[in-house]
Amino acid sequence: MQPLDTTMLLRAYGCGVFPMADDRAADRVFWVEPKKRGVLPLDGFHLSRSLAKTLKSDRFQVTVNTAFDQVIAACAEETADRPGTWINAQIERACHELHMRGHAHSVETWHDGVLVGGLYGITLGRAFFGESMFSRMRDASKVALAHLVARLRVGGYTLLDCQFITDHLASLGAIEIPREDYVALLDGALSAGSSAAPPPDFRALDRPAAPDSPAETVSVSVPISGKRIVQALAQTS
Repeated sequence: MQPLDTTMLLRAYGCGVFPMADDRAADRVFWVEPKKRGVLPLDGFHLSRSLAKTLKSDRFQVTVNTAFDQVIAACAEETADRPGTWINAQIERACHELHMRGHAHSVETWHDGVLVGGLYGITLGRAFFGESMFSRMRDASKVALAHLVARLRVGGYTLLDCQFITDHLASLGAIEIPREDYVALLDGALSAGSSAAPPPDFRALDRPAAPDSPAETVSVSVPISGKRIVQALAQTS
């Protein structure tokens, strides 16, 4: 099985194209550029009262980048609701390498020390390309997505790509836009690095309150309180 070149893979994401496989056992991938693209506007996340209550309760513990391989493996599992998967071994290995390079991240949802939900995606510029999510407990994936949106907002990102719309994503604020509109958003997210604004920082939410705290003080394994997530989501741009 030919490995995916991760540098080429990042270039593909930068052009609005992403890989998929026919199934878990497929020995090759195909490239997708949908005519209609799913995105979740970072200022349009639908935080329902029940989800806000769940977040504030800290019933789930949420971490980042502590179980990346476990998350992608769980996303690739067959379930009653998802009898097949588009994540084959090529994609899994490439995403692991991108994770080691700092371009792929996971958000993990835990309950009593057990991984019950999460998501993963690719970062490039100010864009986050959401790849997949899973849930083994009610609201586990919603909590992970809420944490991700808060993290992207605090970190200076401008685009959360969902690839395709599902009822689950639509209920949380995701919308479908034409390809040309998506390309414009993507171009803006990738060209933002030339502006005077500080570079995007996926770990900004983990930093202490002091803005001049050194980067080495960051520990992405420390859970962020649900109350802080709700506050971040409630803030207007």
